[in-house]
Amino acid sequence: MDILNRPAEEFDNDQSVETMWAIKAFEHAEVYFNILCSVDPKLLKLTPVDDIIYRIFREEFPKLDVEVIKEDELKSTKEKAKWRPFCERFKTLVEDYSFGTLLRSDAKDDYKEDNTMLVTRIQFYAIELARNKEGVNDILRKKFKPKSDSEKDD
Repeated sequence: MDILNRPAEEFDNDQSVETMWAIKAFEHAEVYFNILCSVDPKLLKLTPVDDIIYRIFREEFPKLDVEVIKEDELKSTKEKAKWRPFCERFKTLVEDYSFGTLLRSDAKDDYKEDNTMLVTRIQFYAIELARNKEGVNDILRKKFKPKSDSEKDD
């Protein structure tokens, strides 16, 4: 998947590249959810700078309810203006900080069409770190079991 590391300007809405991005985002979501269903989320380390991401996220978004993220609110013009500088702070600290990444809207539920939105990787990290540290993702181990490789193909 070296092609995914090429500059975006080299591509003219190439369907195969879009498909590869979608596959990569889905695989990331699937692996992450299986981990959440297997391990205490408070013990997870998502990046080498988790504590920094979480601290700055909560300083800049102290009232954001991470249990249920409303896409229209998260992506409103006002919120985008707040998120843009937050994301850019991590440009050199977090690899692939701007990659498209799937986020569950409702933290109590699995990835599915009506519970998934596309965000940047750093937004995913910020929200999921808060969910993990604040105990929001704790319910998942009781509610879901990790999927085996054979179940993933179904």
